Amino acid sequence: MKKIFAICLIIFSFFIILTTNNKINESNNKTVVNFSSWGSQSEVTVIKQIINDFEEKNPDIKINFIHIPQNYFQKIHLLFASALEPDVIFINNQYIQMYIRANLLEDLTPYFYNQKNEYFDEAFKCFISDNKLYALPRDISTLVIYYNKDILKKHNISSQIKLKNLEDLKNLAQELTTKDNFGINSEEDPLYWLYFLASNGAGALSDDTKSVIIDSKNSIDSLNLYSDFINKYHIAPSKSQIGSMTTAQMFINGKLALYISGRWMVPKFRETVMFDWDITEFPTSDKNKLYIDSSGWAISKKSKNKKEAIKFVEYISSYSSINKIAQSGLIIPARKDSANALIVSDKNKKPHNSQIFISMIANTKPTPVIKNYSAFNDILKEKGLIILTGNHDAKDVFNQATIKKLTDLL
Repeated sequence: MKKIFAICLIIFSFFIILTTNNKINESNNKTVVNFSSWGSQSEVTVIKQIINDFEEKNPDIKINFIHIPQNYFQKIHLLFASALEPDVIFINNQYIQMYIRANLLEDLTPYFYNQKNEYFDEAFKCFISDNKLYALPRDISTLVIYYNKDILKKHNISSQIKLKNLEDLKNLAQELTTKDNFGINSEEDPLYWLYFLASNGAGALSDDTKSVIIDSKNSIDSLNLYSDFINKYHIAPSKSQIGSMTTAQMFINGKLALYISGRWMVPKFRETVMFDWDITEFPTSDKNKLYIDSSGWAISKKSKNKKEAIKFVEYISSYSSINKIAQSGLIIPARKDSANALIVSDKNKKPHNSQIFISMIANTKPTPVIKNYSAFNDILKEKGLIILTGNHDAKDVFNQATIKKLTDLL
């Protein structure tokens, strides 16, 4: 009953926000474009500035910005179900298939596909389905390895790390593990451990998304290695050893020598890390591509203001607008010119190896996702947690019954 009430309250709240803003601006003879996004306060500040600039240049259009900082997709699902979805929706590749398959998003191919060469090809691929483009990418996300140069120095290890494979990563983390710090972080979210599978030529889903491959030998071996980091080699902290902290806080406090994460940690580390630090690529071979994700702007198929929505997406995706967003340090732009400009502006900031965020893109591929990827990912997380915390063999956890559950979601 409480859950139903909460859902109704969410829908009612958004209904009031949307209808009130629409009525106010109808009286001012302005077309209202509803635009939803998540984002930190600093990111929202930049977005609002871009919106203000757009409205000044387009006085006949009002952008009604709907900031949803938590449970974003849960609330977007409710808005679509209630026919209250925004005109422009900030979205990521892991959720977009759900909306594409439900025929809820506008085909943006006629409007933006001719800009393809301005973007990293891998970013565009994240939003293409059946040769149609359903969102214009804003950023591109990979995982890298942050490292504490002061700890490396204590061990007489070069501050320019080059790792060829997962064995190199394990050996380095072992060497850097002491009574004072762990060698590397461990994370429950599949986002992180799927990189171990990809590095080993494996994964959870085949690239064509037609089959489950997490029970393949390479996938099982990679999962067991990730578990061994915690349970056998003791080079990564267990859940109980992390305690009330996050692994990011452990890195900041000098309790982790290596830290696997994405570009989004850069602003926080620039502000809080007191030691010398940098990044290096996550190890993989030339033949085994790592995963890449992207976020971008989609438009509702039922939008009554598509012309204005397209105009807004054109503006917020421009070189000037993307540069403003990128200056926060949170993202690597999907636009090549903006990404290269960011690296130039970053040259006197940490990480000094910032160009790695771009150079590694060439050896990546979009994370394979399906319509039911959220449910699929929930099973991966549940079973992965059993492997990490219980020291169970991955082959026993991803048994026939589990593989059937995953396959049924395809």
